[in-house]
Amino acid sequence: MASYFDEHDCEPLEDGETPNHMLHLARLLLDTGLSAEWQMEYDRLFGGERKIPPASKKSIEELETKLVSPTVAAQGLKCPVCLLELDEEDEIKILPCQHKFHSKCIITWLEKVCSCPVCRYELPTDDPDYETYKKHKARAKQKQHDLDSLHDSMFG
Repeated sequence: MASYFDEHDCEPLEDGETPNHMLHLARLLLDTGLSAEWQMEYDRLFGGERKIPPASKKSIEELETKLVSPTVAAQGLKCPVCLLELDEEDEIKILPCQHKFHSKCIITWLEKVCSCPVCRYELPTDDPDYETYKKHKARAKQKQHDLDSLHDSMFG
């Protein structure tokens, strides 16, 4: 049977040495998988936002690509990134949120951040930590919605 110290990868305290309770708390939080929830709570309290990573290469490659039709060109639509009109026969990319951009403009944008510059719809990323953070954020939002619905059904 392994000793307590071997199981927890730590050393016994020397005579007169006091335990570092903050270090133990931090290890506990990381070991229990609560780090994403604590990060969200920290962000809520202190207004911090995580840096948004670039979109995954796969999601960029899979974007729908079209040429601007004469009908669309006649509407005078502009690319939201460069603010130039979408001219006939320009190559455009269409995001899942249906916003249209010049191909070069949106690819450059998505290589920096994973969100649509118009509505902030987020494409998948290659960052597993950020994907986990997004799942926890979505769960928290759904939980709040469920609580609001329950409250409204009881007191509304």
